[in-house]
Amino acid sequence: MEKLNEFLGYGFTIGEGIKITVGNILVVLAVLVITSLVLNAIRKLASRKLPPTDKQKFKVVFSYIKYLAYVIIFLITMHSVGVNVTAVFAASAALLIGVGLALQTFFQDIIAGVFILLDQSVHVGDIIEIDGKVGRVEEIKLRTTRAVTIDNKVLIIPHHLYLTNSLYNWTQNGTVTREIVDVGVAYGSDVELVKNLLIQAANEHEAVLKHPAPLVLFRDFGESSLDFRLMVSLNDSFQAGIPKSDLRFSIDRLFRENGVTIPFPQRDIHIIENK
Repeated sequence: MEKLNEFLGYGFTIGEGIKITVGNILVVLAVLVITSLVLNAIRKLASRKLPPTDKQKFKVVFSYIKYLAYVIIFLITMHSVGVNVTAVFAASAALLIGVGLALQTFFQDIIAGVFILLDQSVHVGDIIEIDGKVGRVEEIKLRTTRAVTIDNKVLIIPHHLYLTNSLYNWTQNGTVTREIVDVGVAYGSDVELVKNLLIQAANEHEAVLKHPAPLVLFRDFGESSLDFRLMVSLNDSFQAGIPKSDLRFSIDRLFRENGVTIPFPQRDIHIIENK
């Protein structure tokens, strides 16, 4: 027992009057383990009757509370075992300032994460676009959002980017989105025939929804072509590139079969000779 007490009393001194022993460390670790078990039990008890979507949100919010609880319990435990916490802070003030400056972005990520949860701008399963990158949200963590792109690459988005960039949520108003395919035809083409062929191409594709119905807009008299826009509704905008490509194949085929020409820019060059 004497050797055990001697081992537990072994420690090291940090600054003036600040001593941390092996016993202090073991007590702190034991308290943190117990705190973790209690917090996990509380989380499971509080979220057991929540639907899956709300359970995921609660898990993220609870993670913020858990880390804050760890810090508070750690400080209280250190003070209770006789460590002068005030002296520790005073002795490491310069270090803490440096760490604080280095962790500015880290704290921005955490604060932005709180805002995301409060304003409900992003949910798991949403398709978002930020900084030119598009992905389906798989997980919202304490500091980052994990999304998967259309080519199955993992996109890790630090939350502070939500504060400095425009965020486009493709599916916040529902999974149905309106997609467009632009095409130009030669001057002199039968515009009613062009409209009918574009509608036919849309109706023949299985991914295009019947309601809302496909729509064709005569956009403009372009420099080299009559410009049309085909607007279709899809139920999975994340995979929109594939049906839009199929539509372009169909449009090209139908135009060829019906004698509709897709023009290319042409220029007339006049050469003036100086005599």
